[in-house]
Amino acid sequence: MANKAWCYGALLLLGACSSTPDSGTGKSGRYSQQNDAYPVDVPKLDHVSDAKVTNEPYSRQGNRDYELRGQFYKVIKTPQGFTQEGYASWYGTKFHGYHTSNGEVYDMYAMSGAHKTLPLPSFVRVTNLDNGKQVVVRVNDRGPFHQGRIIDLSYAAAYKLDMLKKGTARVRLEVITAPQKETVLAPLKATHPIFIQVVASSDQDRAVDAGKRYAALMGCGYQVVRDQGLYKVQLGPVSDELKAEALIEKLKGQGIARPFKVYAEPQGTDGVNIP
Repeated sequence: MANKAWCYGALLLLGACSSTPDSGTGKSGRYSQQNDAYPVDVPKLDHVSDAKVTNEPYSRQGNRDYELRGQFYKVIKTPQGFTQEGYASWYGTKFHGYHTSNGEVYDMYAMSGAHKTLPLPSFVRVTNLDNGKQVVVRVNDRGPFHQGRIIDLSYAAAYKLDMLKKGTARVRLEVITAPQKETVLAPLKATHPIFIQVVASSDQDRAVDAGKRYAALMGCGYQVVRDQGLYKVQLGPVSDELKAEALIEKLKGQGIARPFKVYAEPQGTDGVNIP
């Protein structure tokens, strides 16, 4: 498991969160959890599929060159054909639900990863050189900043590679690109409608009821998306980033703890309700 020590996010506007425990008192949030850990009551993950490789624009956050602890890191501008071998680690509950370097929210049950220099997001095939198992992950975070390790994997990806118990594995990385036009730095809102996720539940009826309640409260539409055994309630879509931020602040004012943006196309009729 990764012994992560990220402290550069605010300084470099990368958006990553530091996992170094506070030296003083008054720890809160992820800082109250000193060590990373396995999740409790893990849903079955055998059905989780690889990240879908798309021609996705690079994020506005997390793609600048940066310096950490005297080491300078230059973000790769043309990752096509990139390969690398070394050790992989994984990260779990300590970072679950907190922002990654490109401003998204880390989901340890999604097929994702962290890399020091690949542009965000990138799609990478990871091969466990000890057992031959492979996964495809979407890199949306920075790290691991630990000697000899080249990628941090989500809990789900580590599960699929059968490396959870050992904590690390020898791997080979291969960048995969979609056979479409070259991706460029651009706002996500140009091609991805914005929704605000407010809650997720394993019970579909509860999720639908929550969607109706929050949509009525906020005066907006909603959808309930089934993903990896969970029903995720998402309000929207909203037309731009400013409106999305305003809706998030409004939700927080109503006591919603951690609403966050997701970028996705509106779903079909299966498990979805849009007033």
